[in-house]
Amino acid sequence: MSSMEPSHLPAITESIAKAQEAKDASESISILYRVLQDPSSSAEALRTKELAITNLTNYLTKENRAEELRNLLTQLRPFFSLIPKAKTAKIVRGIIDAVAKIPGTSDLQISLCKEMVEWTRAEKRTFLRQRVEARLAALLLENQEYTEALTLLTGLIKEVRRLDDKLLLVDIDLLESKLHFSLRNLPKAKASLTAARTAANAIYVPPAQQGTIDLQSGILHAEEKDYKTAYSYFFEAFEAFSALEDLKAIFSLKYMLLCKIMVNQADDVAGIISSKAGLKYLGPDVDAMKSVADAYSKRSLKYFETALRDYKSQLEEDPIVHRHLSSLYDTLLEQNLCRLIEPYSRVEIAHIAETIELPVDHVEKKLSQMILDKKFAGTLDQGAGCLVIFEDPKTEAIFPATLETISNVGKVVDSLYMRSAKIMA
Repeated sequence: MSSMEPSHLPAITESIAKAQEAKDASESISILYRVLQDPSSSAEALRTKELAITNLTNYLTKENRAEELRNLLTQLRPFFSLIPKAKTAKIVRGIIDAVAKIPGTSDLQISLCKEMVEWTRAEKRTFLRQRVEARLAALLLENQEYTEALTLLTGLIKEVRRLDDKLLLVDIDLLESKLHFSLRNLPKAKASLTAARTAANAIYVPPAQQGTIDLQSGILHAEEKDYKTAYSYFFEAFEAFSALEDLKAIFSLKYMLLCKIMVNQADDVAGIISSKAGLKYLGPDVDAMKSVADAYSKRSLKYFETALRDYKSQLEEDPIVHRHLSSLYDTLLEQNLCRLIEPYSRVEIAHIAETIELPVDHVEKKLSQMILDKKFAGTLDQGAGCLVIFEDPKTEAIFPATLETISNVGKVVDSLYMRSAKIMA
């Protein structure tokens, strides 16, 4: 151990106090490593070592020493054989959680979880292995390694269902729902969420987990364009996370505001933000949604694009918000273009672009898409830089009537044929 000094310190309370009184974190870490080197395995020594591990984990996390935390887990393996399995599980999960608090350690967390899965499998520690595998699947999902995450979850779900571990099953079903949603498989995402809800109804679910279920429910309903139901789920999730002071409350609030915009109630956004609950979470995420709401209220594409540019990380880089705002932007752009070209039979594309305050190539591309989608009848004269709009061809009323008459005559002939066939028989 590079961080350990040759001589050990006795695993007693005084040694822990000495570490806490040290002048800096490095000295505290050094003292705690020496406490862990004590060969004693008495009940008091084991208790003291557990406390030393907790303190050491906290110091290493504050110092952003992720690699040392990983090495610590390897070094503690002999110690784990001396303490109960439940305490081992608590320490292992605590250290993995500590590594997660250090920014930029995603790959390290994945390799750490894989190492721990191998070790728990060799040691036949099923309870701990299943939880570490669930954590690994969540990390793979975050890293967009969907195939590996799905393979891992498929095997894990079967195993946990056999053991009927409801609490872990809720976690895994939720993860599977998020994974299928990321893969754009909405029916399977809904089925997994229903399974998570069914398991959750049979046990007590911690508020944070219930909030996560509501958040996922809101996301799936929003995907189906059922924004009113989605809003109610996001509100439930927001209340749960807000009570726990969880950072996910900001996302719940953001999606609540998104739902209001999508159901054409952008004017309600300011009221929600200025409410007592909303004021707690003022920041770039809420400001981003307020800018979008203002742009939508004014039906201004220019303000809409400004909001998307100014709050790129909050809007463009959030896949859920980005997906819905793309649809909203397209609708807004189409409505504006249809309104502008309505009076004309022939109009310059440059004039439309100038009126709508968007680049000419952007407008031209959108108009060609609208013509192909049959939103209006027309053609682009690119040589002259004009849009030519045709009148909607009026279908003659006589044609459908003629077709209907021929169809009725056909039915009569068929009926007469059937009757003649019976008489001949």
